[in-house]
Amino acid sequence: MGVKVITDSTSYIPRPRREALDIGIAQLSSLLDGVTYPDDPDDCAAFYAALAATDSWPTTSQPSVQDVVDLMEERVIDGHSVVGVFISEHMSGTFSTALLARDLVREKRPDAVIEVVDGRSNSLELGYAVLAAAEAAAEGKSVPEVVAAAEERTHHTRFLFTPLTLDYLRRGGRIGNAQALLATLLQIKPILTVVDGFTDTFAKVRTLQRAHDLIVDTFAHDIKEFGGLGEAYVHHINDRAAGERFAARISEVAGRPIEVRDIGPVIGTHVGPGTVAVVYYTNDRLDKSR
Repeated sequence: MGVKVITDSTSYIPRPRREALDIGIAQLSSLLDGVTYPDDPDDCAAFYAALAATDSWPTTSQPSVQDVVDLMEERVIDGHSVVGVFISEHMSGTFSTALLARDLVREKRPDAVIEVVDGRSNSLELGYAVLAAAEAAAEGKSVPEVVAAAEERTHHTRFLFTPLTLDYLRRGGRIGNAQALLATLLQIKPILTVVDGFTDTFAKVRTLQRAHDLIVDTFAHDIKEFGGLGEAYVHHINDRAAGERFAARISEVAGRPIEVRDIGPVIGTHVGPGTVAVVYYTNDRLDKSR
């Protein structure tokens, strides 16, 4: 049989693409005021409405070990090898859970071929690594080739985003209290990115407009310098109008329509409503040190 690819819900791959490539999903969730909200960007309005109406702070939960075991085992039982590509181990315990699940399946089924890959990011930057793996699997590639496709894609991607506020990142421990306070006092708008699986600061500017301008300029530079654009999406967190406005600018540079994709409750919990982002990959390897 072939290779089947699995991932977690923070990859936010559009459902038609997931289904076409038969990508399995391990579900994360957010808990707010006693209500559990699945990490589904296509059904997140209730979560963001509840978040706006409460002073409570949401928490997030990774998939259970058994959930991931089941996801792997049902494919192994059908005779497939499995490659799992998951959210960065520095951002969630989901990757460690996947490693444990792999070992449990192997104990029961010693012939099972299961590889687990750190996708080194979240949202569609993770999604692009998953898609590269799934496309390789659909072409009949071997497990090592599928793994290599996912890992190679991580060298081609960039994720740039501007939070409306740093409160969510601060409370979630993704940015320090002092750094958040200083940025607020100085009215600094940071542009954030992901490097080697960690959230990092790409640049600091004084206005949201300037932040968006610099992101657009960086996008234009990258697709010019690194072999052209492979693919791009614009993300937003509970601000569709801002996402559409930003997508219009990105589309103009790309020379093609760029789709807007919501971000679900789990990443939304850690970054916060009002955020807009662009995530893309180039045809050649991209220099993320810039």
